[in-house]
Amino acid sequence: MMKNHTSVTTFILLGLTDDPQLQVLLFIFLFITYMLSVTGNLTIITLTFVDSHLKTPMYFFLQNFSFLEVSFTTTCIPIFLYSLSTGDRTITYNACASQLFFIDLFGITEFFLLATMSYDRYVAICKPLHYLTIMNNRVCTTFVLCCWTTALMLILPPLSLGFNLEFCDSNTIDHFCCDPSPILKISCSDTWLLEQIVVICAAFILMITLVCVVLSYTYIIKTILKFSSVQQRKKAFSTCSSHMIVVFITYGSCIFIYMKPSAKDDVDINKGVSVLMSSVSPTLNPFIYTLRNKQVKEAFNDLVKKVALISKAK
Repeated sequence: MMKNHTSVTTFILLGLTDDPQLQVLLFIFLFITYMLSVTGNLTIITLTFVDSHLKTPMYFFLQNFSFLEVSFTTTCIPIFLYSLSTGDRTITYNACASQLFFIDLFGITEFFLLATMSYDRYVAICKPLHYLTIMNNRVCTTFVLCCWTTALMLILPPLSLGFNLEFCDSNTIDHFCCDPSPILKISCSDTWLLEQIVVICAAFILMITLVCVVLSYTYIIKTILKFSSVQQRKKAFSTCSSHMIVVFITYGSCIFIYMKPSAKDDVDINKGVSVLMSSVSPTLNPFIYTLRNKQVKEAFNDLVKKVALISKAK
């Protein structure tokens, strides 16, 4: 993202704290959440591949969402864990640019995929008889490809402008990863235009996807309320509740971070929210989907039984 006008070959990531005791606690916390996140999301991916009952559009999108969660957290957390364990806070110019690119790509793709998952729930509940016809394999694959392509197209304009940034007085990034706001903060270039583009892109992504989510759930709720059976209503709400919780967590934290007037503002609070987004949220999502989903729990129990039988046979 950054043009190296001043021979900057490395950046220094300040992290979250200089207190050695807090760093130990932070390392333990992030290591545990990272392992849980990777394990949980890979379990969901595995289940959707091997269990025939999970070969539906809903689980196809969940599989892709889990892949994005693993990718997003892996882009951020392992580098920070290395920094905490070794004390080496440096990151090369190219590594920083790559990390920034993939954080934006995976993060933005998640938003469009969440909107797509909302539409999938709308079709499943409001048009159940036509669900498999509308959400066939080709359509689902096209939706996912569009999510990735749209995300890539949206990050190209600010990235291309970012290649012209100059760094005169500092190469110290006040964050635990290469985030746009602290990078703009240390640049001695005029960042006003780039900041406006970032805000406009963020607002566009949030508004477009949020409108899709709100419209989908408005029609879903209207349809559910028309159900005569209380049991039907309960079952319909349960299929959507997990997704609604994830949407609330994702949109709430992202709006808090990016919808602000200038990157020159203080970023201390944003660092805390960012670490929660990149560690806690990907950890919670597998549990949110599995604990509230009978099919996933049954698939997991079946997989455990199969593994146990294979182990005994050996």
